[in-house]
Amino acid sequence: MAHILIAEDETAINNLIRSILKLVGHSCAQAFTGPEALELAQSQAFDLVLLDVMLPGLDGFAVKAKLPAGLPVIFVTAKTSLSDKLQGLGLGAEDYIVKPFEVLELLARVEIVLRRGGKSARTFTLDELRVDLDAHRVFLREEEVPLTPQEYSLLEVLITNRNLALSREKLLNLAWGYDYEGESRTVDAHIQRLRKKLELENRIQTVYKLGYRLSTR
Repeated sequence: MAHILIAEDETAINNLIRSILKLVGHSCAQAFTGPEALELAQSQAFDLVLLDVMLPGLDGFAVKAKLPAGLPVIFVTAKTSLSDKLQGLGLGAEDYIVKPFEVLELLARVEIVLRRGGKSARTFTLDELRVDLDAHRVFLREEEVPLTPQEYSLLEVLITNRNLALSREKLLNLAWGYDYEGESRTVDAHIQRLRKKLELENRIQTVYKLGYRLSTR
């Protein structure tokens, strides 16, 4: 997976982002000041930088201007004005996320940027399961398993957010769409089909009173 630099001066937020990224398989380095972020960026090879604007020592805009050319940056900041967003994007940032943010939104935007740069793994393997995320094809012991479009969409959401507990409502929003008006019980039915078809009974775990988690551990 990707190696990501988190430049955020609030320790709790920095540690939260690190924990979430590590859960889905990325490796991370942490910086808490602007100069520290620059020093790390110059000494290690990163695939992406998550950069706060209001960093001590050197603000995020100044850090972005000094980072190696071609290193993707997503600003993650409490600065909400349009002028700040335009300044960040004008400096060449890939995206601009305003705090407070939803963890799943952050993961989705990270995935988009990594995919755009060819740094996102496009094949997922777990036990005897292999998923070709570009071709939307699923194999169990190298035999292709036919899934319906909705079953595949749900599987991809679980893979993208692996090891995270997802509520039924969140799974509906992500896999069916925010305009879907059906009941959350349809999630349970699709989960059961995925477990059976892909032999994931021990991997797709039920999270009591919440929803489900695809465990890779």
